Amino acid sequence: MAIIDPTKTWAPLEQRLARTTHPRHRQMLAVVIEHMKAEAIPDMQRLMATLSPNPDYHFWIGGADAGPKGTDGVRAYYTALLESGTNVLEFEVDRLIVDDDNVVTEGWIKMIYPGREAAALGVEIDDPAGDYLLVFRQLVVWPIDADGLIRGEDAYYTGPVSVTKLSTDDLPRKYVEHKVDRTTDKRGTPVINA
Repeated sequence: MAIIDPTKTWAPLEQRLARTTHPRHRQMLAVVIEHMKAEAIPDMQRLMATLSPNPDYHFWIGGADAGPKGTDGVRAYYTALLESGTNVLEFEVDRLIVDDDNVVTEGWIKMIYPGREAAALGVEIDDPAGDYLLVFRQLVVWPIDADGLIRGEDAYYTGPVSVTKLSTDDLPRKYVEHKVDRTTDKRGTPVINA
């Protein structure tokens, strides 16, 4: 069984969309699904196309807002996320709420972090060159504008509830391929990460 199944991230939203008849709610669910899929691929153009002209993110961690603000800030955030490979994730949504202005998702998020990235978050690890599965409880409010675009994310996280060092055999192919791409230059020559 795969450690990460990205399709679990949007499957509950697709199931809700299939039984939803309200046009506004359908539009909102569809844009959040598109956003999730674009992040997983990754496709920066598709991802940014799901957002309103001036997105405002709030990532509430330990009582402080660490979310990016504005188009440039959000683009920089996603660029860093995609470059780190931490977009290889599974958000197992077990609660989904839709009203006329927001989609709310809550569940367990599993993300693979390179050791150095996990350490930068303050997670205690034993190998900066290793790879770790971090599991968090997360609630995300997705405010949607009048045009059906995402105005941002208001995300609330617990700290990691579990941290597991992964073997190479545990890593999803997509993550490994991305990791190899990050550690070679344009000619395919390995680059030593200091």
